[in-house]
Amino acid sequence: MTTEPVDGAAILDRLHAVITRYVVLPSPEAIDAVVLWIAATHAMPAWAHAPRLVIRAPEKRCGKSRLLDVVEGMCCNPLMTVNASSAAVYRAIGTDEPPTLLVDEADTIFGGKNAEANEDLRGLLNAGHQRNRPAIRWDSNAHRLEKIPTFAMAALAGIGAMPDTIEDRAVVVRMRRRMAGETVAPYRHRRDGPVLRKVAGELFQWLRGHLAELERAEPAMPLEDRAADTWEPLIAVADLAGGSWPSRGRAAATVLTAEAEDTGHVSTRVRLLADIRTAFTTLGDPGAATTAELLAALNDDPEGPWQGFGPAGMTGKRLGDLLREFGISSATIRFPVGQAKGYHREAFADAWKRYCPDRTVPSVPASSSQLSDGTDADPGTGQPVPAKPSVPAVSSENEPGTDGTGTPAVRRIGGVA
Repeated sequence: MTTEPVDGAAILDRLHAVITRYVVLPSPEAIDAVVLWIAATHAMPAWAHAPRLVIRAPEKRCGKSRLLDVVEGMCCNPLMTVNASSAAVYRAIGTDEPPTLLVDEADTIFGGKNAEANEDLRGLLNAGHQRNRPAIRWDSNAHRLEKIPTFAMAALAGIGAMPDTIEDRAVVVRMRRRMAGETVAPYRHRRDGPVLRKVAGELFQWLRGHLAELERAEPAMPLEDRAADTWEPLIAVADLAGGSWPSRGRAAATVLTAEAEDTGHVSTRVRLLADIRTAFTTLGDPGAATTAELLAALNDDPEGPWQGFGPAGMTGKRLGDLLREFGISSATIRFPVGQAKGYHREAFADAWKRYCPDRTVPSVPASSSQLSDGTDADPGTGQPVPAKPSVPAVSSENEPGTDGTGTPAVRRIGGVA
């Protein structure tokens, strides 16, 4: 008896039709990405990386929870949770067939005062993106180390951005509230669930029959580095399905990755580098600038986060602490009016090239007063940081130490001529 080959493209098409019946997604590429992510959960034993699916929205009633319901109905071995403990999740993953973790209201877990309490869960989700990254715990009863598996697919839905370490490992779908005229069918778990599970069964039967092929797959990727690792399982499924899916999968990867980069997180330190570069430009690109001048430029920006760093805004000590991670430190420099603490422009050159080569850096709202070292700023507008005409001009002839021979024009530093 000959078994007819399974039409993978037709199964993905049916999955696509089910999703769009119940949910309005922001773009065709977003729909295709969700289709391929759901399919990839059924072939998890073949993957070296387990991409996360982040479903985020700016406000309530944007369909994120409904989309997560639909994902639950068609993904492999779903485990839905709203507020699970890290220990419970660890134990759930440490099975022969780990579940697909589905976390609703993730903003309540990783946002505000709960963020620190849930660092273990964030660490689990980060480590579980790659195979063979177990958590190691000491079993005091057995007096031995215990290795707990972390590798599992996971989807998170919530309002606002997720931690950047999670979104960096995720397919990010940005939901929007439906407009008048955008209609969907109501979803009822008891009535519609069997239809979704039927599609899930077709996906499982198809993909589990191709695990060896998928494990060997090395699809041509339109992305690099971690983004390529994240999207490779989805592209491999698209290539296996054939038809229009290989091109649609790569288009989804390119479009959604570009969207994430355009509106993504800018860390506090990277934003600081960009704003200091703007300050140097406003000052006329001198060879050096005083710490006082840089602080004035940072704290005078009404749309920047620096005023919220304390009663006096950004301070010299905090500035030095943040820049030290890039190998940048202040020095005592001779300026026209005498010696003062400051920074050589060339000290920033390497960091600017590596971390913010594009002069268009998203703006961080001034409400970011709760940012701390190493935390991430809210995504901004994507517009260049505005110039600060209140910063006095400075000559480019400054020289370090006492070896300078130029005599630049006199400037006022800290109110002293």
